Amino acid sequence: MNEFLTPGQLVHHPGQPDWGLGQVQSVVADKITVNFENVGKVVIVGTLVILQLVN
Repeated sequence: MNEFLTPGQLVHHPGQPDWGLGQVQSVVADKITVNFENVGKVVIVGTLVILQLVN
């Protein structure tokens, strides 16, 4: 699922709901950089966490 993410999309981290809404900044291989409203920029390993896309 993460392979379809593109910069600008909005996501939630399923294991960290308190991080709030996140915006994808970049996707390079399995590394996804997301700017979350409550914790700032986080690099996520896409093979370990499946981010939830917000429509």
